[in-house]
Formats: sequence, structure tokens, C-alpha cells
Amino acid sequence: MRKGLLADERDFKWKALRVALALSLSRQEPPSDDFDDARPRGGEYAWEQVCGNGLDSDFTDAYRALLSVYHDMDLFDDDDDQFGRLLQRHIRRGLSEIRRSWRETHDFHEFLYQELLSRADTGNAQSIDFSVPLMKALVELGVSAEIKKSINGPRLQSYDLHLADATQLRALQRAGQNLALILGTGPISFHLPGTPRTVTAMIPKPKSAWSPVTWSELDGALEFAKAMPLGVVLGVDPVGTPVSFDLASAPHLLVAGTTNSGKSICLHAVICSLLSNHEADELNFCLIDPKKVEFSAYHGLPHLAGREPITDMTEAKQALDDIVSEMERRETELARLGYKNLVEWRTMRTDSPPYLVVCVEELADLIVQHPEAEAPLVRLAQKGRASGIHLVLATQRPDSVTLSGLLRTNVPSRIALMVQKASESRIILDDAGAELLLGQGDALAKLVGESTQRVHCAFISSADIKSVVASARKRTGA
Repeated sequence: MRKGLLADERDFKWKALRVALALSLSRQEPPSDDFDDARPRGGEYAWEQVCGNGLDSDFTDAYRALLSVYHDMDLFDDDDDQFGRLLQRHIRRGLSEIRRSWRETHDFHEFLYQELLSRADTGNAQSIDFSVPLMKALVELGVSAEIKKSINGPRLQSYDLHLADATQLRALQRAGQNLALILGTGPISFHLPGTPRTVTAMIPKPKSAWSPVTWSELDGALEFAKAMPLGVVLGVDPVGTPVSFDLASAPHLLVAGTTNSGKSICLHAVICSLLSNHEADELNFCLIDPKKVEFSAYHGLPHLAGREPITDMTEAKQALDDIVSEMERRETELARLGYKNLVEWRTMRTDSPPYLVVCVEELADLIVQHPEAEAPLVRLAQKGRASGIHLVLATQRPDSVTLSGLLRTNVPSRIALMVQKASESRIILDDAGAELLLGQGDALAKLVGESTQRVHCAFISSADIKSVVASARKRTGA
């Protein structure tokens, strides 16, 4: 209020809150329910502060209309609870964006222009030419190299640098923070493309030059994923090539990242990929949703046990125990038939059971409420692959309490979204790097048997999820 809007202390707080709301509405990905916990010191913002409720300038109906369109739901017939909850989330996310992106020494009006107005033109990814300042910066840092190739990606501008002396690689990696400071960009990352004396520098473009990665762009990749037993399409790599993998070979997946990093969107990409290519007699889900809202869009699907996500953690613990019993039953039947795994069973006979994918939206909540739930998860992680049972575990708290050593060891495939510290990145990936990610679905995927890969996860809107669910129901006649 004082430094940005230059407002008198007696001015209404809603000026700042409405700026925060505008910033949040300019983002494609809906704010997660994690912002329900980001309470201000005084509790909820009052309707008078936010909407001008009861005053001459009452914007309540305008905000209902905006959020109804944004979330694709009717918030006029809804009670104030749902509307108020969503409005508070947007405001808190906007305030979080300001805290993270703006400093008091920066021009606030320029910040608003870049964040709001310059984002309006979102066509193809804009190419940002860093070549000249990059070469000057390398000379300044004492690194002798020449640019061999430049690639314009959705969020990153990549440069293949041919080093005059291979021993300068370490110097270049150590100088990454100084290089970003000279160029005025976000964190710069490096990787080896496999060409002698060549290192690829991936330089983040300003957000105004980002190209969104939408779910509809991945239709071709979803067709390609049909050839895999459990094909999943995550998004695209830094040069825009679709990234896919086979969950059956993973065979279990950990997805971790801080609040608002895009973790939930990544989970939806996994679920929607599998739903797009499998019928209910080929694939079943057990969706465990401690937050009670993230998987609600899948309610009623015939692919789900009981046709609904599990939101009660006592029921979730019992469901995991039941799945362990199902795993043991399948193992017994595999031994009787003389098959090594479910893939062989499905190839040789028509009476094989479906694949079963267990998704836990927030592992930390499950473990805190029911620590004994770790035992069946470990059993499934150790032995579930042969019987066609696979785990997808997500958490925003990648610590030793949530992820014991035994569980981490048996979940070999990892997707790390943005985290705050390098130590958290090492817990997820056994390596640093996730602390340098850009947020909003930017990820590092370390799949079993493959090197770590940068991925921009596709944004899946509520309408996209509804379309996938409607298509799955139509195919099964549900």
C-alpha cells in the first residue's frame, strides 16, 4: 500500500486486494486449496474490504461473474461459502505473487504492466536473443566458448556452447548465479547434450514471453502413448517436444513440489492420460484425496472403486490393506498359471484382471493421520509391479517423516517441481536442481533407467478434465 500504490494509511485495503485478485486471475492454473491455509493475521478478509459489500461501489456480482467464468461453475446460485473460498484463494495467491516477484526498490507500475498487460498477447513463444550479452558475460567470467546452436522453447532459450577447454565446464557451472545476474534472468541451468566439449545453457525467458502448454496440444502424443501398457503424457521438454513415459515400467512414481508449483496439474496429467486410452475393464483407479476437492471431478467414473475418490483417511488405510490382499491374490494366481507378471497374463489369456493405479494426492496428510498406512504402501511399492499395481504418490512436504527411506527406495521414478531448497531437491531426485525451477508446472523428471529431464507440464483446465471424464463415461456407457 505504501511503497507500491503510494496510498495513504487511511485508504481502504481493497486497493491492494483487488490488484492481487487481478494478478491471480491472469494465471491459467487455478489456485490450489493450499491457499486456504495461508490465513492473514486478522483471519478472512471481510466482504467490505474485498468487494465493497454494502457500499456505493459494490463489486460482489462482478466478482461472482469473473470467478464463475474462470472456474466454469455457477457461483450466483451458490452460497457464499464456495464463492468466498475461491475469492480468498485468488487474493492470497496474488499477494504471494507480489511478495515473490516484486521488491520495494522496483517500479511497481512496471511490475504490474509486465505481469498483467504484457501477458495478454500469448501466441507462439517469443524468441529472446541472449546471444550477444551471453558472449560478453562469458568473456567477463573468463570462460572461452562459442555458440553452436540456439533453440527457442516455451519458457527457455537454450544455447549449445562449445568450450575451448573442457576443464572450463566446472567454472561455467559455478558461475551460473553470476551469469544470471549479468543477464538479468532467472536461474540458469546447464546440461550435457552428449556432444564433445558442448554444454547446453538453458536461460529462462521473462514470463511475458512464455508460451502456454495446453492439454489440447498433446492429442498426438496421447495417440502415441496408446502403444504403451500405461502410457502417460506429461507435457513438453524445453524445445517443445512432447514428453511421455510408461507407468507400467516406472513402476511407481513420486511427485513432489512446493505449494503452487503445479503438483496437482501434474497428477491430473497422469490420470487424464490413462483415462483417455483405457476402459474400465483394462484399468482401475484408487484415488485417495485427503483435501477432498482435488479429485472430485472424477466422481462417478466406472474406473474408480466405489465410483468415487476416497476422502476419509481411515477408509483410505482400509482400502490400501484391501489392495495388498488383492496383490497377494493376483500373485497366487500368477504362480498357478506359470506367468511372471500381469503383462504376460494379459498377452496369453482374456481373463486377466485390470491394471490398478493408486494415486495419493497428499501423502503427508495420509501419513500424519494414519502412520500405519505406510506399511501397505511399502508392500505395494516392493511387490506391486508384477501384479499390475502401481503407485503415484504426491506431496508438498518431501521430508523423512513423509518419505521414509524404505518407501523412497522402492519408488524409483520421481518428478520434482519447484522447491525452496536444494536439500529438498536432493530428497526427491537425489540431486540438486529443483530449487532452480520456474514454477507453474516446470519440473525435473527422473524416470527409472533414464537421465533427469526438464519438463514443462501441460496445463489442464477444469474444462479439459470434464471433457476427458465425459469421454470415458460415454465409452463405457456409464
